[in-house]
Amino acid sequence: MDGTTVGYDAARAAWAANPEGWWMECARGLDWSKPPSRAFFEGQGAYGLWFADGELNTCYNALDRHVARGRGDQAALCYDSPVTGTRRRITYAELLSEVERLAGAMAARGVVKGDRVVIYMPMVPEAAMAMLACARLGAIHSVVFGGFAAPELAARIDDAEPRMILAASCGIEPGRIVAYKPLLDAAIDLARHKPDHCLILQRDQQPATMVPGRDVDWREAVAAAAPHPCVPVEATHPLYILYTSGTTGKPKGIVRENGGHAVALHASIANMYGLHAGDVMFTASDVGWVVGHCYIVYGPLMAGLTSVFFEGKPVGTPDASTYWRICEEYGVKVMFTAPTAIRAIKKEDPEGKLARKHDLSRLEAMFLAGERCDPDTVAWAEQLLGHPVIDHWWQTETGWPITGAFRGLGMFPLRHGSGGKAAPGFHVVALDEGGHELPRGAMGQLALRLPLPPGALNTLWRAPDRFHQSYLAHFPGYYDTSDAGMVDADGYVWVMGRTDDVINVAGHRLSTGEMEEVLSGHRDVAECAVIGRSDSLKGQVPMGLVVLKAGVNRPEALVCSELVSRVREHIGPVAAFREVHIVNRLPKTRSGKILRATLRKMADGEDFPVPATIDDPAILDEIAEKLRGGD
Repeated sequence: MDGTTVGYDAARAAWAANPEGWWMECARGLDWSKPPSRAFFEGQGAYGLWFADGELNTCYNALDRHVARGRGDQAALCYDSPVTGTRRRITYAELLSEVERLAGAMAARGVVKGDRVVIYMPMVPEAAMAMLACARLGAIHSVVFGGFAAPELAARIDDAEPRMILAASCGIEPGRIVAYKPLLDAAIDLARHKPDHCLILQRDQQPATMVPGRDVDWREAVAAAAPHPCVPVEATHPLYILYTSGTTGKPKGIVRENGGHAVALHASIANMYGLHAGDVMFTASDVGWVVGHCYIVYGPLMAGLTSVFFEGKPVGTPDASTYWRICEEYGVKVMFTAPTAIRAIKKEDPEGKLARKHDLSRLEAMFLAGERCDPDTVAWAEQLLGHPVIDHWWQTETGWPITGAFRGLGMFPLRHGSGGKAAPGFHVVALDEGGHELPRGAMGQLALRLPLPPGALNTLWRAPDRFHQSYLAHFPGYYDTSDAGMVDADGYVWVMGRTDDVINVAGHRLSTGEMEEVLSGHRDVAECAVIGRSDSLKGQVPMGLVVLKAGVNRPEALVCSELVSRVREHIGPVAAFREVHIVNRLPKTRSGKILRATLRKMADGEDFPVPATIDDPAILDEIAEKLRGGD
């Protein structure tokens, strides 16, 4: 829906009065091979399905239609890689040609509609091409962040069972090369499922050794391939699986459907971000995360934007001016990043001297997401840029923002520390433990009234019961966000923290339960607990408390070093696991539950009441002394 002349309150009221009409109007912004007869189909799926009788192709909406309408010479992607010294402008026509032939190369090796394809790549344009080529064929892609270790990749291979894997030989980090191919080979060795083929993009910085009969050179395959047309798919056909940390330690495969995803993202580009065809958007994230899927690749391209594709870091490539240099060089209108990145820039350039060397006159707003941003950081960025800095709240599961400030619908005043107001499509409430809606201003568990809007998950990959148990069972009639917070009297939503064991480390959702499983596998560990400790840069970092088995007499420092290395090996450096303490006991209730909330308060230096249910209060003093640095 064109929200340029509609105020937020009016838009919200229009959606509430006629959600069917609202979403059908949004759907008209896309090209359908078979338009849907209506928006919502009750009684199907977990809570109903969106656009269920429609057919379309997401790649066609992202590329082909723009070229057909004369936008072929416009830049689709601007690849900027300070770690390799590379800049590359790729037009819509050039991107379409590459994707057509990559799809042809995949089809020639047996990939068809419904097949899964795992993508394990760094931030290079070919990663976007891989995603779009899968969408073109109706194949279901699953992008795995390049920093994940072989066991994590193997778990996703076994769950998705891909026919093909698309990977690069290596990734580039400041000062080092990360060899991806050995990790991929090790993951395939570990996995029960074996892909038929691996298409390998050889990077000059470190070419990989190929496995005969399985591995295929990317560039050679594409050069020899015939262009492949778009395959129309049902609106409910999965576009991708994106794995997110689960509280059991086993990753959850979020399934995103083609139709609802396309409608919601296309509408959000105009309504939330206030952008239109020809505008430039810079989203500083990674295609391994939902933000990269939605607002580096699919959202900007479906809306006809130019998307900046950045391979680097906010600091160190080469310094804290990198983001501002990009905004000036490419004429960025809206930037999107994580609070962690802004805190890192603030730490390196607290007075903003580097930013003031760049012309940021075309930058109109900055959006933040991935974790709650502290008010001081928002205020610092606002003063630096002279433009709105908008903290907005969403999740991998929802696929697009739940709340925010809506540049395309008429901005309302921002409140530092709040994620803004609910988007048309989402009804946010705070619930008590019994599932009753609390009055405005009362703290509770944040939930979304069903049905969820288009673009949100409707199931987990091959795990419908787990989907119901994880998200719908706790509060019947609602989706449980596992976030705590409140909705104030004016409708602003305040997200205060997680209510499960998933923590946000620099915007990355990671399961403490999964880390506990890794620590428990060490031969010297009797039991352990991992909690999220507040960190001024990353938001949260994990901290381990470990009880050793009786009779272990090795140096504690050596055991701790092994434990840190073990988490790095099994989960990857993205976990940022560096702190572990050996303790005599863990504080527990009389029924045997570890008092994690109390441990979190202790780790953050907060006052904590001694729980009445604790089995031995003296242990809290022992742990507090350990955390203060005593023996």
